[in-house]
Amino acid sequence: MAATKNRPAKTMPSELVFIDGLEVWLTRKAIKNMHLRVKPPGGRVEVSAPLHLPLATIRKFVGEKRDWIERQQREIAQSPRAEAAAATPAEVAQWKAVVAACVPALIEAWEPIMGVKAGKIAYRNMTSRWGSCQPSTGRICINVRLALYPPECLEYVVVHELCHLLERGHGPRFHALMDTFMPDWKERRAKLR
Repeated sequence: MAATKNRPAKTMPSELVFIDGLEVWLTRKAIKNMHLRVKPPGGRVEVSAPLHLPLATIRKFVGEKRDWIERQQREIAQSPRAEAAAATPAEVAQWKAVVAACVPALIEAWEPIMGVKAGKIAYRNMTSRWGSCQPSTGRICINVRLALYPPECLEYVVVHELCHLLERGHGPRFHALMDTFMPDWKERRAKLR
C-alpha cells in the first residue's frame, strides 16, 4: 500500500482579526483572489484570502474597502431582514395575518394560469427560506417575513412554489417555467436579497 502525503488543509478555520477597529472573520483557503462579504443579519465582515497571503496585504485591502463595508452595514441594519431578526411574537403574528390574507387569492389567480392545484397552505417564520413546496402532496409553506417586502415579492414566491408542482428542482426547466409565467421574476427575487 502506498503511503499518502501530508497535504496542507485547503481551508483553515476562520479567525477573528481586528482591522481599523472592524471585527473581520478571516478564512484562509486554497484560492487565488481575496473575497470580501458583509453578511446579514448583523453585518458581519468576512474575508476569504489565499492561504499564504500576508496579513498586511489583507489589512490594506480591508482598509481600502472601509467606506463600502460601512455602507453595506448601514443598508443591512435598515433592511427588513434586520427588522425580522429583532421581531416580537406579536409582530410575527401580524406578519402571518397579512401574508395569510393575501396568499389564497394569489394561489387562486395563478393555479388556472399554471395548470396546477396547490394542497394545504402553511405559514411559518423562517430565517433561511422564503417558501417551500412538497410536490407529492402539493403542500406549500410561505415565510411570514414576506409581509415586510413589496407585494410583488410575495407573488414571486407563490409562483416559484407553484412552479415546483411542475418541476421539483431548480434546473433549466424550472427557470424556463418561471420565465414563461413571470418574465420579471429575477427582478422580484433581487428585492429579497
